[in-house]
Amino acid sequence: MTADQGAVRPLHEIAKEIGDSWQPSNYAARPYLNAMRELDKITDQYGADTARSIVSYFLSNAQSWRGETARRVKAELKAMLGW
Repeated sequence: MTADQGAVRPLHEIAKEIGDSWQPSNYAARPYLNAMRELDKITDQYGADTARSIVSYFLSNAQSWRGETARRVKAELKAMLGW
């Protein structure tokens, strides 16, 4: 099921798609992308950080990621954050 069908994908699945699509990823976004690979839901924790903050920082550092996949995935992440 895709995000278009109303399901919320786990963050680790989204991170895999980003990693497959964005090679090489921006060095500043990479730590947040790696953290997202360990997360399931936007309400999870990663050490002392919330998944919400990790996704927010990823989006802030992923401005150089462009294209159709980037637009779709960024919109999906923003929807998870309620932006």
